[in-house]
Amino acid sequence: MEFDNSFEVPLPVDDAWKVLMDIRRIAPCLPGAELTEVVDDRTYKGKVAVRLGPVSLAFAGTVKFEEIDDANHRARIAAQGSDAKGRGAANATATFHLERINGGSKVLVHTNLTLSGAVAQYGRGVGIIQMTAAQIITQFANNLKAQLGPVAAAPAAAASAASAPSTAPSASAKSVQSPAPPPAKPISAFALAGAVLLAWIKRLFGRG
Repeated sequence: MEFDNSFEVPLPVDDAWKVLMDIRRIAPCLPGAELTEVVDDRTYKGKVAVRLGPVSLAFAGTVKFEEIDDANHRARIAAQGSDAKGRGAANATATFHLERINGGSKVLVHTNLTLSGAVAQYGRGVGIIQMTAAQIITQFANNLKAQLGPVAAAPAAAASAASAPSTAPSASAKSVQSPAPPPAKPISAFALAGAVLLAWIKRLFGRG
């Protein structure tokens, strides 16, 4: 199963790339994710909780960067995980790259996902996997933007301070600390069910 997603980062491409390559920093932004071990600079172990329809799943596995192209801001990762209760497994390959847009960067993600065991049955339905992925990406982007807020605002604040009369020590001289993102939660089953129902209704009337 293949699908595409995208999200925006309020930073220039070079800065956004550095942030996205910092797995320790961005892992808490991913809904339901927990980084458990750094094997090396390209391989990580972790856990992720996700809902497929009414079923809650908890995967433990490994994510590895198979390719990193810093010059073109492009990377490919491979991930594999097994459900903690033995209900199946998931294997995915994802490629992503950054593009410049006004006000920041756009991240485009292409995913090739394979589910096996009972997990594959839970994922059947009206685009339930794609909708789950889209909601995860949206929550991840929102959490990342909240974490980057002070950093993204720093250049504008510095420019404003430089043009204004100096009556006190410049705030731009202080280091900006990014607040830790709030703990990410698994995707809401109610929100997902609503999205599935809405998509079904749209398709039904579209055929009419």
